[in-house]
Amino acid sequence: MEDLLRRALRAGADECEIVCVKRRVTTVRMTDSKVAEVKENVHRSYGLRLINQKRIAASVTSDEKRLPQLIDKTMRMSCALKPRPFWQGLAHPVSNMGRHHDACDKKIVDVTCARAEDVAAAMLDAADDNKVDTITGSLNMVFEEFELYNTNSLHYKDRATYIAGFVNAESSTGSIPVSGMGHSSARSLARFEPERAGNDARSMCTQSINPKTVVDSLGGRYTIIFEPYSVGELLAFVVAPNFDLKYVHDGRSCISSCRGEQIADESLSLYDDPYAPDGMGSHPVDAEGVPTSKRSLVRRGIFEDTYSNLFDYYRVTGDAEDKKSGPSGNSARMAVPVGRSADPVPVSAPHNLVVKPGSMSREDLIKDTQNGLLVGRLWYTYAVNPTRGDFSCTARSGVALIRNGEIVCSVKPVRIVHRLPTLLMDISGIGDDARSVVQWASLPSVTPSIRVDGIWVSGHI
Repeated sequence: MEDLLRRALRAGADECEIVCVKRRVTTVRMTDSKVAEVKENVHRSYGLRLINQKRIAASVTSDEKRLPQLIDKTMRMSCALKPRPFWQGLAHPVSNMGRHHDACDKKIVDVTCARAEDVAAAMLDAADDNKVDTITGSLNMVFEEFELYNTNSLHYKDRATYIAGFVNAESSTGSIPVSGMGHSSARSLARFEPERAGNDARSMCTQSINPKTVVDSLGGRYTIIFEPYSVGELLAFVVAPNFDLKYVHDGRSCISSCRGEQIADESLSLYDDPYAPDGMGSHPVDAEGVPTSKRSLVRRGIFEDTYSNLFDYYRVTGDAEDKKSGPSGNSARMAVPVGRSADPVPVSAPHNLVVKPGSMSREDLIKDTQNGLLVGRLWYTYAVNPTRGDFSCTARSGVALIRNGEIVCSVKPVRIVHRLPTLLMDISGIGDDARSVVQWASLPSVTPSIRVDGIWVSGHI
C-alpha cells in the first residue's frame, strides 16, 4: 500500500487514500419454515480516492493487480473534474485513535456453515406455532478486515464481526393473511438471541390474527405507541437525515434554523454513540480515519449538534459555529447487509443512533393511553417533503387498538402521514425497553418504545 501511495505522489497527486476491505459473509436463507440455503462468500475490494489540485477522483476494484494502473487512470480522470476549493485534506494520524473495544468475536471468525445453520434453526423453532403457516427469514454472520492508508502517514486497520437475523412468520388461519417480524443483532455470537427473534415473530403474527377495521379511509387522530423496531424505522429514514450537517447548513432539514432551540419534548435525548455495546456501527475511528466520539444531537428536547464526513465539514466551515465544533468523525462506507465496504466515496452517517430510555414500562405506556394504537412494525417509510419534515409510512403488522388503557383487538394496516417537528413535540412517554435495532442495510439504532399523541391515521388502501 505504501508503494502505491508513493506511485500516486509521483504521478502528481497531492493526496491519496486507499481503503482495503476483506469480508466473509456466511448467509443462511430460510423459506417454507426450513433452511433453504447456506452459503459463504469471501470478497476483497479496494477503494481509491485521489486529490489533484483540489480535484477529487475516485475508483474501486476487486483486483489487486490493477491498482497501479488504476492510480494512473484515476489521476488522468481527475484532470477533467471541477476543483473543490474548500477541501482541506485527508485525515491525519493522532495519538488517540478513539476508544478501542472488543468488536471481533473469534466464534464468528471461525464459524462453520453447519454452526450457522444451527443458529438459524433455533430462530425457526422459536417462531413455530400451530397458527403459523410459513416462516421465512435470513441470518448473516460477517467477519471483515478493514484497512485504511493515506499519504498523510495514516495507517489504520482493525477486524470486526457482526451477526444479524430476521424472521417473518405468516398466517392465513384468520379472516385475512397476517404476518409478524422478529429480529436480533449483535457483535458476538454469545450475545445474539435467536430465540428472541423467533418468539417476537410468532407473537406478532399470532396476535395479529383476525384484525379489525378500526380506522376508515377518512381517518382520525390517535395516540400511537411505536415499539422499538418501528422507532428504528423512523430514526433511519425520517429523523437521522435532518441532523446531517450538509442538510442543516443548506436549509434542506426541517430543523435547519433551530440550532440551540427546543425541537422536541424535553423527555427526548438523542445521541450518536460509536461505542454502544453490540452496536452494529460501533468503531473507534470512522471510515476516513477520524477518531469517533459520542455526540449529543438532542439533549432534553434541545437541538445541540450535527454529524458529518470530512468533505461536507470542509464545505460548510465558513460557519464559525461549525468550524469550532471540529470534524465529527461520522464518515461511513456502508456494506450490505451490515459492516463496512471499500466504497471510495464515503458518506455521512451516525454510527448508532441512540434514544435515551425513559422510566415507563410498556405496560405503563399502554395503561395511560385512552384512544390509541400500538405499532410494532412500519413499512414504506420515507420523507415526502424533507424541508417541512413531512413523512409517510404504513403500519403493516403488529398493530393493536388501545382503549381506556387496555389492548382491545388487532387492527388492519393503517397509513400514517405526519410531520416530524410535530411528532417530536408531541412525545408523551418514553419506555424503559431499549434494544438494539438494525433495519435491513440501513442505520443501526438503540431505542425504547416511544408514545406520541395526536397522530393522524387513515385506513390503508
